[in-house]
Parts: sequence; C-alpha cells; structure tokens
Amino acid sequence: MPCTTVLVGRKASNDCSTMIARTDDGHFDVKKLTVVNPKDQPKKYKSKISHVEIELPEKPLRYTSCPSVDPKEGIWAATGINEANVGMTATETITSNPRVLAADPLVEYKKAKYRHNKEVPGGIGEEDIVVLVLPYIRTAREGVLRLAELLEKYGTYESNGIAFNDVNEIWWMETIGGHHWIARRIPEDTVVINPNQFGMDGFDLEDAFGKQEAHLCSKDLKEFIRDNHLDLNQDGRLNPRNVFGSRRDMDHIYNTPRAWFMGRYLTPKTYRWDGPEADFTPESDNIPWCLKPDRKVAAEDVKYLLSGHYQGTPYDPYSGRDTGCCGMYRSIGINRTGVTSICQIRPDLPEEIRGIEWICFGSTTFSAALPVYANARRMPDYLSKVTLDTSTDNYYWGSRLIGALADPHYASAIQNIDRYEEAVMTKGRQLIREYDRKMTEKKDFSLTEEANEKICAMARKETISTLNKVLMTASEKMRNGFNLADH
Repeated sequence: MPCTTVLVGRKASNDCSTMIARTDDGHFDVKKLTVVNPKDQPKKYKSKISHVEIELPEKPLRYTSCPSVDPKEGIWAATGINEANVGMTATETITSNPRVLAADPLVEYKKAKYRHNKEVPGGIGEEDIVVLVLPYIRTAREGVLRLAELLEKYGTYESNGIAFNDVNEIWWMETIGGHHWIARRIPEDTVVINPNQFGMDGFDLEDAFGKQEAHLCSKDLKEFIRDNHLDLNQDGRLNPRNVFGSRRDMDHIYNTPRAWFMGRYLTPKTYRWDGPEADFTPESDNIPWCLKPDRKVAAEDVKYLLSGHYQGTPYDPYSGRDTGCCGMYRSIGINRTGVTSICQIRPDLPEEIRGIEWICFGSTTFSAALPVYANARRMPDYLSKVTLDTSTDNYYWGSRLIGALADPHYASAIQNIDRYEEAVMTKGRQLIREYDRKMTEKKDFSLTEEANEKICAMARKETISTLNKVLMTASEKMRNGFNLADH
C-alpha cells in the first residue's frame, strides 16, 4: 500500500520523545481508531488474503488499532501503541528488484485448481502484521525479533518497511524477498524519511553479526548477498538501497520527490535543495535516508511533512501558476489516504500516560491531527463508531467531507483549513497538558478515557464548524450560480 513514513529520534525531537508516523494510503479505505483488549485478541489468526493460519501466544497486551471498517479484506490494523508503550506502524510498501525476488521469491497464496487439490497458503503481509506482533512485545527491538521469526517461518507476499518505537529507541525493518530481512536502530539525533522505496542507505554487517547494538538481519544475509551476486557497491561499503532496492524511472515521479520535499524542509541550511547547484533534486537517487535536522522536530512538523504537496515549489498542484510542472510529482498528502498516525512515546510522564497517538483521517492536506491517550480501555465513539455510510457523526467522515469540498476551491478554502488544523492541535495539546497534570498529581490514570472524550468533543465542534465554512465556499463557487444583477 503506497505510504510515506517519518521517524523522529528522541534527540531530534523537541521534547525528547520518540515518534513514528505514516500515512496509510489505500484506496479511500474507511478507517477507525479502536482499542483491542486482551479478551478480544484472537488465539488463532487467519489471513483473508493469504489464508495463512497462525497460533498466537498467550497473554496479549492491550493495544490501539486503526482497522478497516469493512472487514471483507481483513483487519489491516495499520498502527497502534500497546500498554507497554511500544508503538508500531505497518506497513510502508517498499520497492525491490528482480535479482532479490528471483533469489528469494515472495510467498503468494495459491488457490486449489481442482477439488482434489489443496490450496497453498501465502505468507504474511500488511493485512496481518500489527495484529501478529504489537500485542506481544515490550520493546521496539522485541518487535523486530518477533516479526523476524514470523517472516522466516511463514514468509511474506510483498515488500514492506515496518517501524517500532519505545521510550528510548526506534527500529526500522525492511523485508528482503520472501523470507529475508534487515533492521536498524535509527540514530537518536536524526529523522528518517521513507517514501515507498527500500530506504536504508547504510548498514554495519560487522555489528549485525557481532554485538548487534544497532543492526540486525537474517542469519544468512552475507551468504544471500554473495551467492546471488546482489552487491552493486563499488567501495566495499554496504548500501542496502543499492543491493535490495530499486532504481527506476517511476521512482523519480512517485517516490524520490517526496524524500526531496521532506529533506528540504528538515535541512534547508545543511544542504542545497534548489537551483542548478543543488545537492539533491526531486529525482536524485541518493537522498539520505536519515538526516540530522537543522532544528528540533515537533509533532506539528511531522504533520506538516505528511501533508506535503510541494508547497513553495514549482511542483505544487495548488499553486495556480503556470509553471509547466505543477502536479508532475506524487504528493505526500494524497486524496486516498485512510488514516495517518503519529505514535509518540514521551519520557517525562508516568508510564501509564506516556503514549500519545495523533490521529488524522482522510487527505492530510485538509485534515487535522488529533492527540489521544493510547493507554485507555476504549476510544470515544467519535473515533471508533465509524460506518461505511457517509456521516457527520464521526471524525473520519467529517475529515473526508472537508477535504472533498475544499480541494476544488483550494485558494478560497485553505485559510479555514489552516485555522482548523491549528485549532485542533492547540486545543488538543491544552487538554493533554491539563490531564497530564491532573493524572500525575492525583495518580489516577483512569482519567485517560475522560480526557479522550473531552478531546473528541472539541474535535467534533471544530470539525462541524469548518465543514460549515467550506460547504459555504463550495456552494458559492458552484458553476450554475446566477443572479439577475449578472446581466
């Protein structure tokens, strides 16, 4: 599923928190935010797509989930934070190459052709991974190791990138073919930008096969690279992007421009991003996977990055200028996004309230990020009671409606969108601050549900108000308008 990922190390963030974020860009998937309590976690899992069946461990942890409202294609939990304050987002669809896929083919479901034949289950994929991993881990590293075990046993039918965070660390994991994998702990003072490509551009094999402080991989990765002649590097340094990734013309339209936009925002002083002397262009294959930002990064910055449509550049589809290249690259804030989340683990709060999940439904360009406490036994109806029918009674459909109405009238509507986004994040932060203090002082952490209800009441009010405004803008600009005074 096409997505964009941003990872923020604790020394790169404004409050020493770790943040992992991703846009879940399906095809207008209707999504919700729920809590899966241990009693509701299945003991045996069966994938709808690959038909693989997996026995699950005992004693799962409670966790948040952003599943699809329509279950016909599976759960697609997307992202969440568990009660041990471990966040996970899965998955970022990434690229590969024929050399890798020939050496370790993807594990695809094979339907029985005749009655006397048996079907052959496929591997695991984006539909399954959060449910299979998040309830059973207590650190980000454990997330990598559990998923690695599943990949080696069952394989996967697609190429994916997966992020895990806890209060100290962020790990990024990428699948290689059907059964192989590679993972790296991101440097604490950096931000990772990953747009639907195999991302890692550096890896320490000595560490991976030694102390394993910041690098992990399949046990036979050295032999896999050697025996299949995968290493394209000239300098003896392992660049996984060159070995396992892609280098296609399509990447220059669909993927690398997104990395360029995000890098341009994060490091405007460190690198030159524009003009004939630019270090990197939208079509550069060597844009760094992780960057040390020129200033500390907050949740608002992450939301801005994931809302990007090349604003301030000649490629902005909303610029209204005849630059000859408006809309030529795939935007980050795309129309078909189902849900975007920022899983934030804060170190300066009691464990019971460290996890904050910022939730944004629909196209991020026109929607607001809403912070809620992850460690709750239920989510408010405004986030969890979402139907397949359009409604103004929940945050998902309110966000989708605002985006659809504002998009054709961007220049007229964007001021109200900006005010909406700032109001939701400001008032959401105020309520989080208020309840952080209240729960810390009283040592009563059951108030997370009360806090989330107040936060959602605020969001509902702001969403309806903004919907009223953009509806009026869209109505006034309908093409069939006519007044007697016009003639």
